[in-house]
Amino acid sequence: MKKILVTGANGLLGQKIIYGYKNNPEVQLIGTGRGPCRMDDKEGYVYEEMNISDKASVLAVLEKHAPDVIINSAAMTNVDECETNKAGCDEANVTAVKILASACEELNIHLNQLSTDFIFDGKNGPYDEEAEADPLSYYGWSKLRAEEIVKTCTCKWTIIRTVLVIGITEGMSRSNIVLWAKGALNKGQTINVVNDQFRSPTLAEDLADGCMLAAIQGAEGVYNISGKNFMSVLELVQRVAKFYKLDESLIKPSTSEKLNQPAKRPPITGFILTKAINELGYKPHSFEEALAVMQKQIDFYETNN
Repeated sequence: MKKILVTGANGLLGQKIIYGYKNNPEVQLIGTGRGPCRMDDKEGYVYEEMNISDKASVLAVLEKHAPDVIINSAAMTNVDECETNKAGCDEANVTAVKILASACEELNIHLNQLSTDFIFDGKNGPYDEEAEADPLSYYGWSKLRAEEIVKTCTCKWTIIRTVLVIGITEGMSRSNIVLWAKGALNKGQTINVVNDQFRSPTLAEDLADGCMLAAIQGAEGVYNISGKNFMSVLELVQRVAKFYKLDESLIKPSTSEKLNQPAKRPPITGFILTKAINELGYKPHSFEEALAVMQKQIDFYETNN
């Protein structure tokens, strides 16, 4: 049995790992976060408060539980916030990774670090694991610096890169592009959607599976874990409208330039998944299958709240 510690356990990915694997006989899970556990179901795993930007806090929890693997799903992921709050971005995405990497080296723990398609400039997507990074945003730079820290570790390490994660958190406490589009179109609102950014949207459950396949198998190196369908953001929203039988005429094509966001986005990313499929046995959902998974969860939370 592998003992796996998950940082950012209250977040979208953290929740999916904990809930998806807490009854798996191959693993023992320790969830951690800065504050108390916010998950309703507290059975089948241990939860500890841990500040990953504080080495004493990290070492205390790691020495207590002696995990075999850490999956670092904690990060500042709001791209525009990272652009306007560089100090906060550095603390969450770089300093914390330095602390975790150092602790993993001291205690011989395998570090599994989450990364992003935003380390690329978007000129040559979709990308494989060997592609050269060249970020356009401060968020992208912070995640690339984290990758560089991890790659120089003397402990075992894995980097899991992903793209545009979609999913439903417990109690539907966080929005995403699918919920935003569905909500606006349901209200009959016109929405402007970029037609010059291309992604392979990733169901959070698929990302959790990719992280856990790598952790359980002890896989090392870089792996791309994303959805298998590559599309423009405009097409993504159109497919959401089709799935829910909403009015597609409310969707107006726009450009990245017109949105005037603080951080630049890479135009064409998306991932080639051959390595993860062949080496890890990764099996992502199609985009429409992902929407169906999310809708089941929406129905559950709407019924039970």
